Amino acid sequence: MLPFLSTLFLIQATPNPPQEIVKPQEVRPLPGQLDAVPMFNSNSPELVLKEGILLSTFPPEGKKFPAAHLNFPFSGRFDLFAHHVAKAEPPENLQTLYLGVIVHNPGRVPVKLDILQAVSYLSQPDAPFIELPAMVENPDGRVYAGPGSRATNDILRGLTQAEWPAQLLIPPGNSQMLMNLPIPVRELTPPLNGRSTIMRLRSNGKVYMASLAMFAKQNPDGSERAPTLEEWQQLLETGDLSTPRDKTPTPLDAVSNFIYGRVAGVARGSVWKAQLVDRPGSFDLTIPQPGEAFSYGLSTLVRGTLGTNQVQSAPMLVRYPDTAYQAHGNYAIEYNLTLPLSNPTPQPQTVTIAIQTPIKEDQLSQPGLRFFAPPPQQVFFRGTVRISYNDDWGIPRTRYFHLVQRRGQQGEPLVQLNLPPGSRRLVAVDFVYPPDATPPQVLTVETLKR
Repeated sequence: MLPFLSTLFLIQATPNPPQEIVKPQEVRPLPGQLDAVPMFNSNSPELVLKEGILLSTFPPEGKKFPAAHLNFPFSGRFDLFAHHVAKAEPPENLQTLYLGVIVHNPGRVPVKLDILQAVSYLSQPDAPFIELPAMVENPDGRVYAGPGSRATNDILRGLTQAEWPAQLLIPPGNSQMLMNLPIPVRELTPPLNGRSTIMRLRSNGKVYMASLAMFAKQNPDGSERAPTLEEWQQLLETGDLSTPRDKTPTPLDAVSNFIYGRVAGVARGSVWKAQLVDRPGSFDLTIPQPGEAFSYGLSTLVRGTLGTNQVQSAPMLVRYPDTAYQAHGNYAIEYNLTLPLSNPTPQPQTVTIAIQTPIKEDQLSQPGLRFFAPPPQQVFFRGTVRISYNDDWGIPRTRYFHLVQRRGQQGEPLVQLNLPPGSRRLVAVDFVYPPDATPPQVLTVETLKR
């Protein structure tokens, strides 16, 4: 099974369980919070086998299937995240599935939709899931594994693919296609492909959006063509939700077996920005004692808060009843974290900063984080992280690393810094949480033994 079809937080049995390691340390909730920018989050059904509506925020009035429309207008800044998979079903049916995003202006004056950033990648051939080392320097963005890894890498760097216009002008009462892209399966073995799309958008008026799935139309000569705007509009007006549906999620307060579900709706939050300091109002983050460490939770979620009782998952503003109650995983959400490190001791200290993927727990069963040695094969994080700092000679550095972390992997340091007695050093860690990752992770600050 390919990674983009893996069930969120699936844990598979291994023939020889690895040894557990406990790292005694404090785990802290992450300061700050998500902003209020809405995100059009289209990720259910992940596997699309039938034509239909994936996510519609249009009003239900006049639609053949009113329940398929969530009636949520966007205006100002908002984001789009869409991740879907096409599969030949039956295997000999190699017709190309198209993913369309339609934008409608319901008002009486034109609306400008600024495309601030936009990237969209296929698993094949754009960004195949390849084996990569646990940590690779990625200065030019050419290191990635999977479409989610590649898309979040571009968004982190402020990039947009050349084929996207800078702006759409939508006349009053009209609609335009924001996206009309294929997910081809022909000539693939197996005939299976996925597409990840992330956009940062801004409109100067109210708009509605919908993501839709439709198979390619045939030309008279038998070749395929993309659906037209009119054909997409017809599907929006008369179509129902695409099937088969994903597993129905468990209510968040349930005590039985828990299913997170996949997201289809509008979530609240685009960026989590925070300054990591000792306490509110402080300007310093005091480094740990030599030989000790502390961690901050990243993308913590229901039943996975690592003892912090902090759920970072973006809340849903609107959703379909059979989809996730929260945007578990915070896919495509950016984390901007600054660490004003302070060494108040009279001795020089050596400090490392790392991202790690501990064994998921809600309340810690041991006084610290649990890891595996060696970690099992399931990849729980693959994406690029940026770290900015002044090095030990005072020279500003910005470095990018692509990380691949498996369940329970401790992770290698992103940076090692030597802090003189009484000194301070500002470090910034930024990343866009990648699709196909499994939370939670932690950001760990450790002072090495002298």
